[in-house]
Amino acid sequence: MRRYLYLGVFFSGMTSLAVELSASRLLGNYFGSSNLVWASIIGLVLIYLTIGYTLGGKLADKYPQIERFFGILAWAALLIGIIPLVSRPILRFSSQAFDFMQLGPLFGSFIAVLILFSAPVILLGMASPLAIRLAMEDKASSGSLSGRIYAISTLGSFIGTFLPVLWLIPAIGTYRTFVTLSASLLAVALLGLWKTSSLKTTLKYLWMPILLVLLSIIGLSGLDKTAQGLIYETESAYNYIQVLEIEGMRYLRLNEGQGIHSEYKAGVTNYHGPWEYVLAAPFIKPDACDLNTVKRITMVGLAAGTSAKEAIAVFPQAVVDGFEIDSKVAEVGKLFFAMQDPKLNVVLEDGRWGLAKSKNRYDVVSIDAFRPPYIPWHLTTREFFQEVRGKLTADGVLVLNIVRVGDDRQLVNSLVMTLKQVFPSVMITDIPGNFNSIVFATVQPTDVLSVVHNYQCLAQKSSTPQVVLDVLTTTLINIQPDPASGIIFTDDRAPVEWLTNQMLLDFILSGKAKELQ
Repeated sequence: MRRYLYLGVFFSGMTSLAVELSASRLLGNYFGSSNLVWASIIGLVLIYLTIGYTLGGKLADKYPQIERFFGILAWAALLIGIIPLVSRPILRFSSQAFDFMQLGPLFGSFIAVLILFSAPVILLGMASPLAIRLAMEDKASSGSLSGRIYAISTLGSFIGTFLPVLWLIPAIGTYRTFVTLSASLLAVALLGLWKTSSLKTTLKYLWMPILLVLLSIIGLSGLDKTAQGLIYETESAYNYIQVLEIEGMRYLRLNEGQGIHSEYKAGVTNYHGPWEYVLAAPFIKPDACDLNTVKRITMVGLAAGTSAKEAIAVFPQAVVDGFEIDSKVAEVGKLFFAMQDPKLNVVLEDGRWGLAKSKNRYDVVSIDAFRPPYIPWHLTTREFFQEVRGKLTADGVLVLNIVRVGDDRQLVNSLVMTLKQVFPSVMITDIPGNFNSIVFATVQPTDVLSVVHNYQCLAQKSSTPQVVLDVLTTTLINIQPDPASGIIFTDDRAPVEWLTNQMLLDFILSGKAKELQ
């Protein structure tokens, strides 16, 4: 009996952690992957497990029966399999609410889905105390027996931590991951019932796999989200990815879908967004009037390559190294966004790690990976910017795209103050019509008059592409004053999530979010 009991404990531990990790992806597709989302999932899962441990202990004292143990696992498995079917319409509704900034339905959907996880996780929590009671033969060995069961459960949890992230979700998607976890746990429960109870007892639960198959057929068909112009969707280890096509223009959306990460339309050279400001960067430094002097550019946050294509088209001698941590995003870029230029080197690594290992020196370093509420804090620190400066040429330029929250400039101010710790000159411009700010930092001291001089020089050359003149004009018109204060981010202390969460909360409470509906 014990070996089947241990098998049940192992799969119970594995499933509980796998469900928690899969829950983060399920919610991340619609609500993002901020620390706030993670904290909500982890906190509530711990509460659910606490309830399960308490109820399981009481059940073990009153009804220490092996059939109850495997019966609990069977019910937990079935409820896990139901999650995709029940959550899908709720989350589709929430995605529409997100598109129109309807905050009440949005938060209501978030809470509803979290509650949906309560029953199966509570049941999984009940399994361990019941297993200990069933396996115990004498009090003298109770300590070692409890340790063995917890060790088996923890080993299962360890595997469950990596199983959905590294294999199941990228291979079969989030919804099918839940169904697979459900089917695996249900198979173990039925096997345990058959081997430890009787065939007659097992037959009482055979309706569960039948129902699971039917629910899977009904619930897993169709698209994960409804969106205008959707032509492709997929999942990776990092993102839920959508490609939309509207009036011939293609858009890349990730996760909850707020913000466009890349655009593409054949023949378009200026998308009037944040991507073009890489073209302005080489002319922020003093005495810059030659497109051919730009030899090498790197981009942290390549996405589907909008900025890279524009830079390659404008600077004849330039080679671009694009760092993109998500290989599936890069694949989508090649399939749908013409990201196939031989002068673009796609590097599938984290930007900070990859840039540190690069042997190249760059005329321009572009960082486009900051989007509240989830910003990679390790790309915001003084130490990181020191590493960036070490990779720039003697007159190189760093350009950052930062998304503000409403009119709140706290994040912009903090990044500017941090950059001022490393670079002699920092310049800020706001893109009109949206919440993007562009920050330039130069190795050589510069000022607005230097940029004006460069613009005048470029304007006299017939070979200068119009997009360069347009973006330099917008840059100069929308120059912002230097901030008076801001948090200096370091590798030791970079409260980026705390800052962005506060900004988002203030934005919502101010009522400005309703104005966007």
